[in-house]
Amino acid sequence: MGEDERLRHSSSFGPAATAYAEHRPDYARTAVRWALTPAPGPRVLDLGAGTGKLTATLVAAGADVTAVEPDPAMLAELRRALPDVRALPGSAERIPLPDGSVDAVLAGNAMHWFDMAVAGPEIARVLAPGGILAGLWNVLDDRVDWVAALARISGSAAVGPRDTPASWRAETADLHLPRTGAAPRFGSPEQAEFPHGQRRTADSLVATLATRAGMLVMPEQDRQATFARIRAFLASRPETTDGEFTLPMATCVLRVRRR
Repeated sequence: MGEDERLRHSSSFGPAATAYAEHRPDYARTAVRWALTPAPGPRVLDLGAGTGKLTATLVAAGADVTAVEPDPAMLAELRRALPDVRALPGSAERIPLPDGSVDAVLAGNAMHWFDMAVAGPEIARVLAPGGILAGLWNVLDDRVDWVAALARISGSAAVGPRDTPASWRAETADLHLPRTGAAPRFGSPEQAEFPHGQRRTADSLVATLATRAGMLVMPEQDRQATFARIRAFLASRPETTDGEFTLPMATCVLRVRRR
């Protein structure tokens, strides 16, 4: 994806902020615990926090959370849902925090939007020595047959290059801070995945997929055709045709430590 296309996709979420808050899943608590282990302290920055899906899980885990989000509509949803959390406008490339002020930086379904050439040194700046940087992604578990079929039917706009476990591992293998040059050194990246799931109906699953960046930037006629194809598939499957079901997922984590 070129830089202009990346910016178009990354800035697409604001108009869908309410739907994002309603339909996107939270993160597996086991994944969050692993991401933070062993952080040197409780101060956590949720970077690119969106509407607060990861923020809420961090708060429940007892972290002292600061959320930073560039999109005003997404930030407004976060503040509405979590009024007691310190939530600031800012971005991975311009973090509005002092040097060494956090023990961990986490990003939920956001790190792939960062310009890491700029964001890498900036994240390193705000991290205390020994601090952790971790990206978390919720992906569809396509090791389940009907989920694999759903991914094929939905197309790459709805189920993209990081949205299944195997593709996530390949796409994020090099998505970490530099360990050489002027930036502070970071350790070797670690990847792990943790079982997760989300209760959905056919309608709410379509609504969830509709909040993916590829769907948000798609021409309306193509988007409606994709929705129709997904609905027809869900109506044809015994797992999804009637009432609520659990969508099999995994929360995948990429973790590096600041030396």
